[in-house]
Amino acid sequence: MKYSLSVVALLLTISQQQPALGQGGNDLLKQAVAAEGGDALRQLKSLAIKGDAKFWEPGQSFLASSEPRFLGDATFATTWDLANGRARTAWDRDQKYPEPAVKIKYTETVLPTLGYVTDEKSSQPMSGIRVATHQRELERASPWLLVKAMDESGKVRAAGSQRLGQQSLPAVAYADGPTTFTILFDPKTHLPAAVRTRDDDNINGDSNFDLVLADWKPVGRAQVAHSLSYRVNDIEVAKLTYRDVTANAPIAADTFNVPEAVKAGAKPPATGNVPYQWVLRRLFLTRFTDSDNIIFPNGGALKLVELAPNVQHVQGGTANNLIIAMKDHLVIIDAPYGELQSRWVIDAAKAKYPGKPIRYLVLTHHHMDHTGGMRTYVAEGAKVIVPSPDKAYFEKDIKAPRTVVSDDLQRKPRSTEIIEVKDQMTLKDETGEIRLYNIPNPHVQGFLLAHLPASNILYVTDLISPRGPIDRSEATVAVGEVLRKYGITGATIAGGHGALAKQAEIGPALAAR
Repeated sequence: MKYSLSVVALLLTISQQQPALGQGGNDLLKQAVAAEGGDALRQLKSLAIKGDAKFWEPGQSFLASSEPRFLGDATFATTWDLANGRARTAWDRDQKYPEPAVKIKYTETVLPTLGYVTDEKSSQPMSGIRVATHQRELERASPWLLVKAMDESGKVRAAGSQRLGQQSLPAVAYADGPTTFTILFDPKTHLPAAVRTRDDDNINGDSNFDLVLADWKPVGRAQVAHSLSYRVNDIEVAKLTYRDVTANAPIAADTFNVPEAVKAGAKPPATGNVPYQWVLRRLFLTRFTDSDNIIFPNGGALKLVELAPNVQHVQGGTANNLIIAMKDHLVIIDAPYGELQSRWVIDAAKAKYPGKPIRYLVLTHHHMDHTGGMRTYVAEGAKVIVPSPDKAYFEKDIKAPRTVVSDDLQRKPRSTEIIEVKDQMTLKDETGEIRLYNIPNPHVQGFLLAHLPASNILYVTDLISPRGPIDRSEATVAVGEVLRKYGITGATIAGGHGALAKQAEIGPALAAR
């Protein structure tokens, strides 16, 4: 009897220590709203915020699966009209990567029906995908999110316990229009610990995208998180720190006036499969093409540029491919963005060289803008050639589920051979030859240059990007050293970005140290 009573007492103690785990979704919301200030949240009509930001990109790391690349710092000032769903943020960016380092100033204005970007010269309408992404992120970070969820209790359900780092936290799921936010709560303070969505990432597939909230401080009579950490699968990609927050400050009458030039080309927020991670992470990188075409600017298109009878350069997108026709098969170099570009390239290659299957996909390095479409080639039956030490990285990519946005490989799973090039490799038949060199360079560990001796074409990604004058740098010198080592002269350089350059015309950039 004494033993039975002890067990009961123990169970009661455990249940009292973890009350939130057994609670319904609406109870968790009510506790969180009360912790944030209760009715004071409804009185929070606007916020004026000044703060600092930092950005990182795991898909641009020096070594695959290692520390994310630090992109840069920023300061920002936001006028946020919570009551009317409008926000205006002035950014002062100190961008360290990609090199060279630059300072950029611009302002993003987001309204319920459109958005626009203003720099020192003019204002331009945002693409629909950019508007939709900013609207979702404003909703995620809004102090009103929990109040809105509580008012729409029919759209809320308990989501059990969710992992956040090493913690297991009680959560609710709130269906807010097309987006389901999973809100995780701190069982001690009852405050929201994170707001999660399931996003598609072009390398990791189905991914948790979290806004982790901390450093709660009073603003007026409400509590507002002053530390906002954005994380993809627990890897931090952005950190915003609020230095100064003012509640219900007057908003100037013209703050959200839309310029006439913007009205004419304004786009409504996109719907459907918005590539949220691509938009956000390219914005963090300051390399976003503000177009609903995603991979090429408005008025642009992908195109084949013939460099030799059996060599096609895919140009016009944010990054390029090279198509090489061998005797009875094709070799494709690089797989930019995702399935959108890969599908276009595969179809164009088959039309140009009918009857020749794609046998090999060569990936120059692991960065996401050159490899996100790899899986589409695997679905076609291609073997994948990568630089050492990247084999395990791409094996993981192939196995990662794609259910948030399904792709060809998700629909028709298959395996493939991944071939790792430690030093050099040659692909050769009666028609052509491709020499691959894994070279040391300052950009990334594991990097392939491709040389086609017959046509004397050198395919170079990132180390040289022919989009204007090419200045000498550690990256261009690394290419020059390879050219000298293997006696390559007079080559045409086809860029993984941009277009073409002649080796003979950029000699100073390639000169030895």
